[in-house]
Amino acid sequence: MSAPTTNVDRQAKRHRGPIWGILIALAFGGVMGAAITLTATGGDNPDGANTQIDGRTGDTTIGETTDTPATQAPATTN
Repeated sequence: MSAPTTNVDRQAKRHRGPIWGILIALAFGGVMGAAITLTATGGDNPDGANTQIDGRTGDTTIGETTDTPATQAPATTN
């Protein structure tokens, strides 16, 4: 069997709308994903975030508030 007669220009014209729709949906999904990520990772610490409660005794300890994360490596000097 041979391939049916195709008109590439007509097919391109018919597929232009769905392709644009897919591209717009991908862009919208990317913007929403970025917004969710920035919302989830940004912001201030909740009230009382520096208070630690000992699970064994129930005693509370107020820790130091620092602007640097605890996982930051100390600075090295040469």
